[in-house]
This record gives sequence, structure tokens and C-alpha cells, in this order.
Amino acid sequence: MTTSGVRVRIAPSPTGEPHVGTAYIALFNYLFAKKHGGEFILRIEDTDATRSTAEFEQKVLDALKWTGLTWSEGPDVGGPHGPYRQSERKDIYRPFVEKMVEEGNAFRCFCTPERLEKMREDQRAAGKPPGYDGLCLHIKAEEVTARVEAGEPHVVRMKIPTSGSCDFHDGVYGDVSIPWESVDMQVLLKADGMPTYHMANVVDDHLMKITHVARGEEWLASVPKHILIYRYLGLEPPVFMHLSLMRNADKSKLSKRKNPTSISYYSALGYLPEALMNFLGLFFIQIAEGEEMLSMEELIERFDADNLSKAGAIFDVQKLDWLNGRWLREKLSPEDFVARVLGWAQENDRLVEGLKLAQSRITKLGELPSLAGFLLSHDVGLTPASFSALKTSPAETLEIVTTVQTDLEKMLEWNVASIEEELRAIADRLGKKLRVVTPPLFIAVSGSQRSLPLFDSMALLGRSVVRQRLKVAIQVLTSMVGSGK
Repeated sequence: MTTSGVRVRIAPSPTGEPHVGTAYIALFNYLFAKKHGGEFILRIEDTDATRSTAEFEQKVLDALKWTGLTWSEGPDVGGPHGPYRQSERKDIYRPFVEKMVEEGNAFRCFCTPERLEKMREDQRAAGKPPGYDGLCLHIKAEEVTARVEAGEPHVVRMKIPTSGSCDFHDGVYGDVSIPWESVDMQVLLKADGMPTYHMANVVDDHLMKITHVARGEEWLASVPKHILIYRYLGLEPPVFMHLSLMRNADKSKLSKRKNPTSISYYSALGYLPEALMNFLGLFFIQIAEGEEMLSMEELIERFDADNLSKAGAIFDVQKLDWLNGRWLREKLSPEDFVARVLGWAQENDRLVEGLKLAQSRITKLGELPSLAGFLLSHDVGLTPASFSALKTSPAETLEIVTTVQTDLEKMLEWNVASIEEELRAIADRLGKKLRVVTPPLFIAVSGSQRSLPLFDSMALLGRSVVRQRLKVAIQVLTSMVGSGK
């Protein structure tokens, strides 16, 4: 049991592959809880029903467990403040929203999506920042009641002060002041009865007794909305801490469009979870040169939330590689190393299922490395020569791979059947036979024209690895088109 009263949480949305940024924020909260003898909680924020899936939730749980982090309360372990999925808490939020409406701090908005889109277009055309124009603020109470009773679809929005600013103290940024005029009249309750992120976030943090909210700096601008909801409900807000975003070496935002960002990608390539946590933990402590290798216990001991940098945390893959290499060489006994290799090779059944797929395609066991080795390789070594024997031109091949890469990003499920269905649909849209679309993909994911079955291979490799291999293929093909080869 905690004696400090500190309770922190990580609250990911299961709408895609778990991002290393999630591990970064989770680690900070974990270290903060451990440093203060508090509790670290996992909550799944799945109010976005159109994008949240059970598959992505499981990936979140698996990824965070892989990092070595543990939580005292969550959807998988239960706890006294559950449920820990927002989709299972739908009925909890409405009384809070109704309280704000009854006390005049929120209002029902009947604007149609078409009207709102027209409003935003006009605002953009006039060079104004997009935001609700307050039309439904002026509807009389009798009319509101009649329209609600008639079943007219509507949302609930929060009222915003018309003057002044929201002044608050952030644990990283210090004193912050944001004018109310820059804060939108946020939707609190959607037409389907589900709360928006902002409303659910505040209510859940209150009911789960969260004392400190540590999250990425992109949420700093949302603090006025959250503070106002706390104020309207008569609740005490937590302490806010907004951490600098992780960035690439060129200071650009760490984005999956540029670089691999999925936790599963680093797991699949054979990074040790201890090394990744060591690497991320260095953003939260002060060390001297030569002190870089630290265990979780050492990170907790050195952790100091009062001495954080506002400068961007640079996700330097070369430094991560260096740390991972040292962990492999210096922290593992030969027996541990062999066990780790075998465990890694069998992740997601890659090795076993890959061997099963290879059985009907070989005449001797010695052919296995060249046929199935791509399932375990960090890089399949794509060059212009890899694509030179294809019947399609470089430009046509580039179109195929680019289209596939873009469309696969939108897939909610990742399995053999869904991959095959999507690739057949892509072939139809491109007006090509499937046998024309698949050869470039064989090469992109395996580095060879002779490989294991494509759909099965993509499923075994996983979404994050396939995404990266297609990106590399696009780079190679783009260079071919540019050079006229």
C-alpha cells in the first residue's frame, strides 16, 4: 500500500501500434511513483470507438509488459477504481455533464456536421483560428427542452470565459498563462452518449484519485479546458507536468512517417527491453559521462522530477544501438544470451510458423536461412538491383508499393485474411492483377523474389516491421525513378 498518496497513470488510446512515446511517458510516471512510494495505474482511453480495437489494446498491454513496467491497477489486473476501460464507464460520465448543464456551465449544441464544416471553412478563409462560434449558446431553454424531447441529435459543449486567462503552474514549464479567447468551446459529450477525451480524462482522474498528471507537452494547451471542468465540477485538479516531446536528431517531431516508432518494431529487431528503458530513462536524470548504463533500480534512485529539461528529448538510434550492444555483451551471461535469442526468435511464433511455411519449399535444411532468414533480419538489404528483374517499371513498382504502404496504415486488423483482402482490394483499385501487385511486395518485405507466402510472411513480421520495410523499398524505388534506371 502507498503511504505517500501519490497516484499516477498512463492512459494510452488503443488506436494503433504502441508508440515509443507511450513507453517514454509511462516510464516517467513509473519512476515518479516508485520514487515517491506511490501507485502506477494503467487506464485504456478508448472513447474513439471508430479507431479503438481489442487487437490494439492487447498490443498496448503486451508492449508495456515487454518493457518491464508493472501497474498496480488496470484492465488486466483490476483494482478498486475500475473499470479501467473508458468504453466500460460510459454511464459514469453523464451525471457530471448534466451537472455542468444544469448549473449553466455547459450547453446543448444542435449544429449539424455540415454546418460546423461550413463554419470552419469560413473561418479558415477569413484567416481566423477554427473554433465553435457559439450559435447554440443563445437558444432559449424552452426550445432546448423541446428539441431534446423530440429526439434531435445534439452534443454538449462547455462554456468558456469571455475574458482573462487561465493561469496555472506546471511541474516542468513553471507558471503558464493561456488566454481564454484561444480556448474552444469543447464538446464534452458526443451525440452517441460517449464522452470526449477531455471530459472522460478529468472525471476518470478524479474518481481514480490521480494526484499528478504527467504527459507530453502537446497536451499543455488543453490544460485550461481541464482546469475549467475541474472548477465547474467543484473538484481539485491534480498537479500537471508536461514532458518535452521526443524528437529526431534533426529536432523534427518523432513520427512514424519518418522513422520506426512502434515499441513492437524495436522488440522485433532484437532490442532488449532493459536497454530501451535505460535509454529512455536517461532523459529524466542527470549523469556524468561513463554512467550511461543503468538498471531500473538505478534509474529510480537517480530520478529527480524537479530537475527536468524543457529541451526536446532526442531519440538517437545510434545511442540506443550502442546501449543495446553493451547490455547484450556486458549484462547477459552466455546462458542468458542464448535464452534471450531463442525467446526473441519465437516472439509471435515467427520462427515456428516460418519453419512450417518453409517445409514445402526446400529440398535441404541448408536452404532455410536464405528462404526464411528475412523473418529474423533487421535489414533485408534492398538495392536497385533487388527490383531490376521485375516486369513492372520502377515507376509502376513505386506506385504499387506506395499505395500498399498507405492503405495498410488504415487497417484495423492485422492477420493473414485481412492482409489478403486488403491487397486484393488494392489490386482492383489500381486496375491490376494480384499477380502483378505481389512480386514487388515479396521483394520489399523479404529482399528476394523467392520467399515464403506473402500474406503469411507479412502477418508474421508484424505491422511495424512491414511498414518500415515498405518505407525502405519506397526510398530505393524513388531513387531509381529519379535516376531513370
